[in-house]
Amino acid sequence: MMNRVQAILTLDMENIPSNFQEIIKHEQEVVAQWKAEGILEHLFLREAKNGAVLIFKDIDEAKVRELMPTLPLYKLKKSVEYFSLMQQF
Repeated sequence: MMNRVQAILTLDMENIPSNFQEIIKHEQEVVAQWKAEGILEHLFLREAKNGAVLIFKDIDEAKVRELMPTLPLYKLKKSVEYFSLMQQF
């Protein structure tokens, strides 16, 4: 059985800074690094364009809670929710 941690990031779209595109570029670099390290399995952008859902593997929720604040977009967050999951299939 494979365990995963899901992090749901919701952005505060009312207060987007003028350098948002630059922040997005840095964000992409960070998640690419996590993907290369094998700890980020999936990244889903939310259809409403107000955040993302990240699925981590091979690390626990405590580690995910440490990593998430290092995301450039984290400082624009409205909320972050964490769910520890057990994959059935």
